[in-house]
Amino acid sequence: MAGQHTLDETERQVQERLGDLKIDFEAMAVTSNLFRAANAVRNYLERTVLAENDLSWTAFVVLWVVWIWEPVETRTIAEEGGFSKATLTGVLQTLEGRGLVTRKRSTEDGRLVLVRLTAKGRKMMHTLFPEFNKGERLAIADLDRKDLGPLAEMLRAVTKTVEADR
Repeated sequence: MAGQHTLDETERQVQERLGDLKIDFEAMAVTSNLFRAANAVRNYLERTVLAENDLSWTAFVVLWVVWIWEPVETRTIAEEGGFSKATLTGVLQTLEGRGLVTRKRSTEDGRLVLVRLTAKGRKMMHTLFPEFNKGERLAIADLDRKDLGPLAEMLRAVTKTVEADR
């Protein structure tokens, strides 16, 4: 339960409160449950795996993006992570202070800053990500394995639809 009310209680209350409005209840249910599920997974992983490694969700996303795309420009990290450059600056300062990343001006364009993992940062991600993935597996544990591929495709379709409308 994310808040004071269960998912079932919330859906019943919404239906009662909005039942006379001409809205697409299925669209509302899908998007609200998508949001609630994403937050529940994020909160669970922050409380467990990430807290054990003294990382916030944003710091983990930064490390993930850098790990996958390094060297990577700061603007790309912010875009991929979905947060502001100001937020990224503070997180990078923290991660750099912990010896997990380095920042360096691009030799091709001095306005751009490239970020890389340090050896310590790479070691952390190699250790951390399998633990993170255990949390991901727990999040989908009650789903039938045969449904995972189609569910992932449906979520990709939702993402592509809203990203195309930027």
